[in-house]
Amino acid sequence: MNNATKPQGCTHLKLRQLDRVVTRHYDQYVARAGLKNTQYALLSHVIRLGPIRPGDLARHMQMDASTLTRNLQPLAAQGFLTIGTGSDARSRLVQVTEAGIAKRAEGQRAWRLAQTALNERLGEARVAELHLLLDACMASLADETGDDGL
Repeated sequence: MNNATKPQGCTHLKLRQLDRVVTRHYDQYVARAGLKNTQYALLSHVIRLGPIRPGDLARHMQMDASTLTRNLQPLAAQGFLTIGTGSDARSRLVQVTEAGIAKRAEGQRAWRLAQTALNERLGEARVAELHLLLDACMASLADETGDDGL
């Protein structure tokens, strides 16, 4: 391996920097729908997977359960989600409301604009390559840690 192909610097730092830049990009668009990226992602997951137990939702989103609980509260307070009882008194289920479905649709329109703008800025081929690389990295790390990658 020559110096041109040898990794330089901290991979974690570079990923965090890229994450912050990309998050700001999407935030600019999704905020037009009155949502944060995390809220849009939560609504999308609950619509796709719900009704769902909070613990299962946290696993699917690769999120800490306490972080998920904190992020669910504003969406429930705004009437976009309900957090009700599950199959027994100790379990809970997260469900989307009609208002949540409408808000997610509004957020999805903004997200599509953000994705199109990112594709144009970076080039669709580069974005596709990035997706393949990220998926391969996540699969390799999931194999190493025994995580299922969900």
